[in-house]
Amino acid sequence: MKLRTAAAALTILAQAAWPGPAAWAREPAETAKTSLPADALRVVDVWLESERAFHRIPAMSATITQGDDMVFAAGYGTVDAARKTPATSQTLYSICSISKLFTSVALMQQWEAGKVRLDEPLTSYLPWAKLKPLDEDSVPITLRGALTHSAGLPRDFDKPYWSGPDFTFPTEEEVKTGLAKQQPLWPASRYFQYSNVGLTLVGDTVAAVSGQPYADYVKANVLAPLGLKDTYVGLPMALYGQRLAVGWGSPDRQGQIKPLPPFDTRGVLPAAGLVSSAEDLSRFARWQFRLLRTGKTEVLKASTLREMQRVQFLDPNWKDSWGLGFHVWKKGEATYVGHDGACPGYKTNLSLRPATETAVVVMMAGMGDAWGHSGAIFDLLDRRKAAPTSGPSLPDAELEAYSGVYSGQPWISEIAVAPWSGGLALMSLPSANPAEGLDILRPEGKDTFRRLREDGSKADLVRFERDASGKVTGFTEFSMPHPRLTALPPADHAKPKPVAPAT
Repeated sequence: MKLRTAAAALTILAQAAWPGPAAWAREPAETAKTSLPADALRVVDVWLESERAFHRIPAMSATITQGDDMVFAAGYGTVDAARKTPATSQTLYSICSISKLFTSVALMQQWEAGKVRLDEPLTSYLPWAKLKPLDEDSVPITLRGALTHSAGLPRDFDKPYWSGPDFTFPTEEEVKTGLAKQQPLWPASRYFQYSNVGLTLVGDTVAAVSGQPYADYVKANVLAPLGLKDTYVGLPMALYGQRLAVGWGSPDRQGQIKPLPPFDTRGVLPAAGLVSSAEDLSRFARWQFRLLRTGKTEVLKASTLREMQRVQFLDPNWKDSWGLGFHVWKKGEATYVGHDGACPGYKTNLSLRPATETAVVVMMAGMGDAWGHSGAIFDLLDRRKAAPTSGPSLPDAELEAYSGVYSGQPWISEIAVAPWSGGLALMSLPSANPAEGLDILRPEGKDTFRRLREDGSKADLVRFERDASGKVTGFTEFSMPHPRLTALPPADHAKPKPVAPAT
């Protein structure tokens, strides 16, 4: 939180939470697993709940994974249209384009079995997958080109299925007959162009070479071996509005949102049709960390997964980089892999940082920014890792007395105060970039803390007030009082519960 000026707070709200992707190669994995402090996870919990409330996101679920452990699991809001059933970390959402990762895993199983070659023309496996020829010369459209979104294929099939009110996706037959009427955007292997067409054709290839329908193959050979009991190929309509969250549209000028009807991705199933939970995507992430760490074969060979998560195509703009199915990007010195998902009524993100074996999942019913929220969570965790370990400190049990939500009006809606590395963290709410906006306080005397500058030197004093019973009622900084409004959720609110996934 930057209490010093309202302008700074407004700047934070305007900033994007995560810069654009660009990556070259993966750094080697660290030998020691980094732990994630409980106080940092609590701040993440407080921030996510505030984002749901301030941005009117009907339902949101999140998990944080560290190595073999899911260390954070929480749900916010409600899943049904009546706004009564609470969301949890086991709530189901359409994961839309995260489906492409499962499709890519299925294809690479066929590659390991010697049934496909990545640089073979796609028509070798799907003779019908011929587009209208370009006037320009082009290398063939291949599976590698489809997996890396570099094949020059159109983004979508020629049908307005992303538009309401019905969101009518093409059937498998319409995909086949319609593709012949479409034309590549440009010669293959020239530019990056995200394409649902490409990953649909990858899924169709899996079906063609395996001799099984795509859905049956993925269930039997990917989901079941990984124990992903809460991941479905297609919307499980029997759970709609119960465990499967209702999707919601974008707000109008009055801030009102409306529920959207469920949809069937039909012929685009391999690119956008799966449903999952934050907990199941955590399991999916843990499998990847385990595979890369042990080198053992489990669903895939470890070497195959490494190849999928290596940059295979870099656009001439030097920004858009992709592996085999996986988005690969860099932020600072760290490399991330994963995928975003956006379908009518749902936004989801799975981001993994392999070097630290850290993964974040954010899922929303509503058209929020799941990608930005995942990036902001990584930033908060990194900010805590960089927190000073020397100087005066207090145990969390004593610091808990100061925790709570305080008024920041009229300049800031709210200020959250929470224990942080032996001191306190002050975080303005709402905030698109909470890590950058944190003010860090160190204890200096009875009910008195000193704010630290970015270089660690001392700044102004923050004094907390108590009532006659000894309860903290507010704090003062720069002579401005900030009354305490409410308590924070319990410190263990987002601690994963030892409950088996529902079936």
